[in-house]
Amino acid sequence: MMTEQFPWLTAIVLLPLVASLLIPVLPDKDGKRVRWYASGVAIADLILMCYVFWQHYDAGIATFQLAEKYAWVPQLGLNWAVSVDGLSVPLVLLAGLVTTLSIFAAWQVDRKPRLFYFLMLVLYSAQIGVFVAQDILLLFIMWEIELVPVYLLVSIWGGPKRRYAATKFLLYTALASIFILVAGLALGFYGGNPTFDMAALAVKNYPLALELPIYAGLLIAFGVKLAIFPMHTWLPDAHGEASAPVSMVLAGVLLKMGGYGLIRLNLEMLPHAHVYFAPVLATVGVVNIIYGALASFAQSNMKRRLAYSSVSHMGFVLLGIASFTDVGISGALLQMLSHGLIAAVLFFLAGVTYDRTHTLSMEEMGGIAQVMPKVFALFTIGAMASLALPGMSGFVSEISVFVGVTTSDIYSSTFRTVTVFLAAVGLMLTPVYLLSMLRQVFYGSGIAPACVLTSTQLRTDYQDSQEAVCFGTDCVLPGEARFGDARPREVFIAVSFLVLIIGIGLYPKLATQMYDVKTVAVNAQIRESYVQIAQSNPRIYASGFLAPRIDKPELATVPTGVLK
Repeated sequence: MMTEQFPWLTAIVLLPLVASLLIPVLPDKDGKRVRWYASGVAIADLILMCYVFWQHYDAGIATFQLAEKYAWVPQLGLNWAVSVDGLSVPLVLLAGLVTTLSIFAAWQVDRKPRLFYFLMLVLYSAQIGVFVAQDILLLFIMWEIELVPVYLLVSIWGGPKRRYAATKFLLYTALASIFILVAGLALGFYGGNPTFDMAALAVKNYPLALELPIYAGLLIAFGVKLAIFPMHTWLPDAHGEASAPVSMVLAGVLLKMGGYGLIRLNLEMLPHAHVYFAPVLATVGVVNIIYGALASFAQSNMKRRLAYSSVSHMGFVLLGIASFTDVGISGALLQMLSHGLIAAVLFFLAGVTYDRTHTLSMEEMGGIAQVMPKVFALFTIGAMASLALPGMSGFVSEISVFVGVTTSDIYSSTFRTVTVFLAAVGLMLTPVYLLSMLRQVFYGSGIAPACVLTSTQLRTDYQDSQEAVCFGTDCVLPGEARFGDARPREVFIAVSFLVLIIGIGLYPKLATQMYDVKTVAVNAQIRESYVQIAQSNPRIYASGFLAPRIDKPELATVPTGVLK
């Protein structure tokens, strides 16, 4: 069925994919024309989505907007159905920005540039497709399409252990995503009227015995993508071997697909099951925060340290989702947006540092701030944002989650106190591993190898110089480093992220106004389900430690017998 309006969302999703098909026939010898072409396509799609959401999206409406639905495979009940709401719009914009800047960051790719940029544009389309899909089978297809470009991007342009890391990523995510297909089929065929439309699935009346196993399966599928402990082990390997542009997309967008799936499917479609699983999410969230922070501190590889930092920060997303409060769920979504920007800029700057030093081992670095003062300044600002310095987006998102959990009237005071205390411990560990990383890389750790000149460097001006510095694995004079400080292109990419990070930190409404109405509606649905369940089972949680409370006026509004 064709819509009366222009198919804006279809155009946004398919533009990079269709444009990628022209790359193999594009006349080019050295890759310069291909990179300009790919960058132009990415920028055009980003501009298009900004225009569409500015002109045609109403943030005051909680329901789906810009809906488009076309029969795709009628025999299977599969439709091309896309739409957006407050959950998807900010993540679509995040995906567009991060992927566009990651393509711009890959300016120096000279190995198979046609294939590289082709895969980046296909990945661009698949990411957007996941966030706008309104048909659960379409979401699964986009989810699977996204795996192929990431696998190839890591296995071809990655580090020495790239094939192992790429294979591990593919196995983890592909096997886990089977649960999305099974859940989609179970939800779609239940009730005698098969449908895979998410809006229709959300209003179906599922029995609790069906919701619970489906919720558990989806938690595994999205938990792998979100890097929930102990399903996170693919992430440090993938980040440690992937090139910087691919790491930007992995940390900035792909992890957020897991959080989006939890809210979109688990909370919206299975609210009663969420009531039972919420304490589990909160507990796992605390484990993620502390474990990720401790594991990060133990890493000597810069990118692996940042990868475990992402594991820690995703714990706040779980806490917010499990909070049963408007501010908590809003904080979870803001944490996804904030971490997407912060992680992308940190992995980008880690790549810039690697381009100069040819090493990711922090033990082989030290004192390079005098060679790269611009990179040092940008890296420091990004690290401050990651450790939740007030005035930056990381602080706003994490404090929102803390307030959401603290003010939740569902959990007992004991549970809230323990949860907030442990999360705060993890939060205090963040400055330790981030500031120690800055010290080792830029100031010098005292364990960096001595600067020894090679035979090719033994020139008259070096022999008596006391100014030679260790620049990664090379010994050079600060003014004659083979690679200088950050170039204008690199400064532009980093500043593009940092401006948004600081802007959201100073004025959070820049982000929250896009989704506040939606998150309030989602939480209202969850709380209604909780009241329904607690009416017949007031001790749903373990008595004493979790002991839920229900206000009598709120309980009285729910008629007897509405529980599924």
